Amino acid sequence: MSEEKPAYPAKALNEIRDGLRETLSLIRRRGPSQIQFWFIALVIGIASGGAALFFRLGIEKLQAFLYGTHDLRHLHTVARDLPWFWVLALPVIGGLVVGIILNWFTPDGRVRSVADVIEGAALNDGRVEKRAGLASAAASLITLSTGGSSGREGPVVHLAGVIATWVSNRLHADGITGRDLLGCAVAAAVSASFNAPIAGALFALEVVLRHFAVHAFAPIAIASVAGTVINRIEFGGVTEFTLADDGALSFYVELPAFLMLGLLSGLVAVLLMRTIFMADDFGSWVQEKLHLPPVLRPAAAGLLLGCIAIFFPHIIGVGYETTSAALTGQLILWQAVVYAVLKVIAVAITMAGRMGGGVFSPALMVGALTGLSFGLIATGIFPDVSGTVTLYALAGMGAVAAAVLGAPISTTLIVFELTGDWQTGLAVMVAVSLSTALASRLVDRSFFLTQLERRGVHLAAGPQAYLLATVRVHQCYRKPDAPRAATEEACKELIGQGIYISPNATLERAMPLFEKNNLIFVPVVTLHEDTGPELHGALFQVDALRVFSRKLAETAAEEHS
Repeated sequence: MSEEKPAYPAKALNEIRDGLRETLSLIRRRGPSQIQFWFIALVIGIASGGAALFFRLGIEKLQAFLYGTHDLRHLHTVARDLPWFWVLALPVIGGLVVGIILNWFTPDGRVRSVADVIEGAALNDGRVEKRAGLASAAASLITLSTGGSSGREGPVVHLAGVIATWVSNRLHADGITGRDLLGCAVAAAVSASFNAPIAGALFALEVVLRHFAVHAFAPIAIASVAGTVINRIEFGGVTEFTLADDGALSFYVELPAFLMLGLLSGLVAVLLMRTIFMADDFGSWVQEKLHLPPVLRPAAAGLLLGCIAIFFPHIIGVGYETTSAALTGQLILWQAVVYAVLKVIAVAITMAGRMGGGVFSPALMVGALTGLSFGLIATGIFPDVSGTVTLYALAGMGAVAAAVLGAPISTTLIVFELTGDWQTGLAVMVAVSLSTALASRLVDRSFFLTQLERRGVHLAAGPQAYLLATVRVHQCYRKPDAPRAATEEACKELIGQGIYISPNATLERAMPLFEKNNLIFVPVVTLHEDTGPELHGALFQVDALRVFSRKLAETAAEEHS
């Protein structure tokens, strides 16, 4: 006689009971550690948000003291009425202080910013330089307070990275955990800087981690919200910019104009980026020709900035007053064009002078001025089918900034959260998509990735290009007593031909040796001046490929987890 099966209600209850048991068991095994990680993310969010707020307030207090105003929304107007020699002297004095700080506390006199955080996430298990990072934050604070023309997001993001690095080192975090903690810190810093919680979280994923892994989203979102709360405790829920109330899109008829604006914005973004890089190369050339001490390079840049600021104080600082004027249509065509050109020049001088700061806020200003210029022309030619010029300014602001950052998603959201205008999303998205697509073809994806490419760090092409740089030869070579090791005679023969590699070299340098010389192994050698080469063993191509394959698999697993 067959066994009688339980009735349907009893069977359903048994399945529910078994499911609850499995859930409770999972919580006991993994839940506490996950909850603990979320708590750490919350703490990092509060700390990074507090650091961003302290940085912003520090700039405001120092600017108010030096320029004699408490209304920094009208800093440029106030600077216009100051004595010319004071406007000239402030950037020079600030440059001298910056030069001293950077040359004392950094090994190369270079300010750390977002590009270094991206490099830390990809190559250093989510760690950044702590000493140089703190010095860069101090230098950027002085730069932005004394007339430098850059933004505050770069040093704030790296300062948050320093906090995450400290926590990761205390926890002995592995690469995945270190990157997640870094993402939490960056999200909180961006959110606290711009009162933009959604964009802050997406910026960390899109720009810094460069993937949208599900496991990283919850802690990053928690940290981003914490950073926003820190901002709103001090400033409330107000947006950074206030738009005119009459912004309207004539919908489909006007969309081709925003397609054209997107292409123009992409070209402007490329011009901004390439001007900065050319100015940096030119500055290095001048410094070498004049034998200028590195400590004086920021002061020399400050002198140039001061000369411009005497006549056009709009270049001072992050430029929020001019950006607001563009978004509300308070500028005429020649002003918008001239201010945009001068801002590009001023940002290039600031960056080339190694004075510090970021490029996001300048990109917002240049973009708003570009959009306003385009809008004034477009609405003048087609007044019957056009909306307002302020809508073009908003779209241009997002389009240029997105192309510079290489972050169309998070930049679009930052623009919305900075302005509080969610009704014109179609126009902004069209312009942003076109500008990013065009600019990414003309540079290495973004300003930050192009910076890294210029330093020989190849992150723009993806993991298949940079993972080889994360593995040292000494991690995977075969010693002479290993099974199927290379013979000493064969190694010495290759060494005699000048074919060998150091144990501290990376696989990025080793792999071309196999291809160029058609070899299956390369001797691993340390050179000594007194005793000659010391043979450690041999690196086999198959071993290098095996390690590379494992690294690719680990990266794919992390990005899809």
